[in-house]
Amino acid sequence: FYFGDGLELNRFDGLPLSSRYYKLLAERRTLPVWTLRRRFDDALARAQLLVVCAHADAGGSTQVPQWCAELCLSARYRFGTVACTQACGQRAVHLALRVADEMDVNVGHEVGYSVGRETCCCSDTVLYCTDDILLREMMSDPFLEHYGVIVIDQVHQRTVSTDLLLGLLKDVLVHRPELRVVVLAAPPLTESLRNHFRRAPILNLESPSSSLPEVVHSGGEKDYFYSALRLVLEIHRAKEDGDVVVFLASEEQEVRCARSILQKEGTRLGAHLGQMLPVVLVPGRGVLEPPPDEGGTCRNIRRVFLATRHAEDAWCAVESVNFVVDCGVQKKMVYNPRIRANSEVLQPISRCQAELRRKMCGPAKCFCLYATDSQLPAGRSPQILEFNITATVLFLKRMEIGGLGHCEFIDRPPESLMQSLEELDYLAALDDDGNLSEIGIVMSEIPLEPQLAKALLASCEFDCVSEMLSVAAMLSPTCFLEPPSGLSHEASHCHRKFQHQEGDHFTLINVFSAFKRSQKEPDVRVEKWCRDNFLDYSALRMAESIRAELTDTLNRIELPVSEPAFGTRKNSADLKRALLAGFFMQARDVDGSGNYLILAHKHVAQVHPRSVYGPRFDQTGVPEWVLFHEYTLAENNCMRIVTAISFTQTAPLYYFYNLPHSESKEILQHMLDPHATDATR
Repeated sequence: FYFGDGLELNRFDGLPLSSRYYKLLAERRTLPVWTLRRRFDDALARAQLLVVCAHADAGGSTQVPQWCAELCLSARYRFGTVACTQACGQRAVHLALRVADEMDVNVGHEVGYSVGRETCCCSDTVLYCTDDILLREMMSDPFLEHYGVIVIDQVHQRTVSTDLLLGLLKDVLVHRPELRVVVLAAPPLTESLRNHFRRAPILNLESPSSSLPEVVHSGGEKDYFYSALRLVLEIHRAKEDGDVVVFLASEEQEVRCARSILQKEGTRLGAHLGQMLPVVLVPGRGVLEPPPDEGGTCRNIRRVFLATRHAEDAWCAVESVNFVVDCGVQKKMVYNPRIRANSEVLQPISRCQAELRRKMCGPAKCFCLYATDSQLPAGRSPQILEFNITATVLFLKRMEIGGLGHCEFIDRPPESLMQSLEELDYLAALDDDGNLSEIGIVMSEIPLEPQLAKALLASCEFDCVSEMLSVAAMLSPTCFLEPPSGLSHEASHCHRKFQHQEGDHFTLINVFSAFKRSQKEPDVRVEKWCRDNFLDYSALRMAESIRAELTDTLNRIELPVSEPAFGTRKNSADLKRALLAGFFMQARDVDGSGNYLILAHKHVAQVHPRSVYGPRFDQTGVPEWVLFHEYTLAENNCMRIVTAISFTQTAPLYYFYNLPHSESKEILQHMLDPHATDATR
């Protein structure tokens, strides 16, 4: 409709449309997904569930939510507004800003976002959020009454939260026939996804054949890492125009190592070839960190984007990319429910991932470091089959209370489900009938893993809540920076200032307390203080935010928050007792030689080098009994975040029911009842 002298008004806010709106509208109409517009509207009017199968660069993530918003507007929002979920929080923010620009409205009003601890929304028309944000909203509103259309994006990534949403929404659709659910996935759809959506219309958007790149397979490369780097250097020596994207297997080790090698080799090759600038891709954003120089797109500067599987469809493709180097493998942490530990595995990428990577170089070249006839799996392996799903099962138990009694899993993990139920039982989260206990209900309100949530609840009993809040906040982000080459000794010296003889959990409290003190000192620049101490400023800021959120949660559910008493002997003992309440299944027995034996399955583990008890620090001895936060079956079988404990006061009954006969079990039994073991000899 029009206003006064012919100015067209925005249907969403009633204000005149700007010239930028028409410019962006012309660009939107050129997107591949726009060809589906009429079919989409017709299908959504008829079906409750609709699947749109299109590549990430087709424009579905920005256009489909706007089409859904127009549907809600035409119904005068009597059925609710639009929510669009993303697997990555940064991507949700990026898309919200873009869509607000295209709709010619303000972020935080007609278009908003909610990611983790950052929220910018009020009475939204379109809300971009992460999957887990929408799941937590279902705890208070199981049938999502606020929304008329829910768009689930990036379904092909098969995250735990995405699979959980899809399973629960099938039940919600039964209770709310007016609700619409739109699923966005990259082709090809796997068989399991097709079966799950078997009654839903599927709109397929085929990619134009003109955009397909030239694909070069080099056969099976054993040393894929150095083969990829050699290929990058060959491209640079050939002086062919264009930037390069390199897909490596591991984000932490390989990307960091590749950046260092390419920087050195680029300098050694000489200036006559131009500058080679290795850049780490940031998953979930169309921007890069660190940003390239202002002349980054000039022909004498070649950017080499170092990426992993997390960046496949989570960033806007750079037009200057002419080459993709794909190693064809990925390193992942896979949870083993039998031994309650993560294992690092190297596995091939899927055909879906391979196709996404090829599209990043447009019509140029894609070098695949695997044979043409390699048997790649059809789709990504579902995370629900690879992750510890104890928190997921706790959430599902909470949903049963809210009226959603059924979750139709796309891929059901029976062994993990049984292990999770057993763990919740030992954490006292379930009653004798297998339903949520009062403790379980409170645990489900706390946005932490169940073991840590139970430890936080126990800290209320033992009057060490302030200290446990700091521990819980510091366990998620790693605050210790990996030192550059040649500065390892200096970094160890700085980190030693924070270490606490009682263990790593206590060390984390020291680090957080020092960080808070630095903020109060007028002459201290906090970011520089973090750099000088080899600490991650952004991780500490995140910990600060997490701690504030947890404090608000405890206040909301009216749990007591005790005064700080860190450093006293009683507080140390109480903090360990609270930790044991949640982490009793991960306590260890030392074999006497500095190696640790896991009581439940007799695996030998090493303390992480950065631990208080690790080889990096000079300790006169190691404790006999420890608990830890994380254990990974990898090259060194490391325990991370380790603290000394004593079983003389707390010997969990878990071990007496689950441990096979062993020396460890005899020691525990003797501690609990010395006379009983003496009588049996």
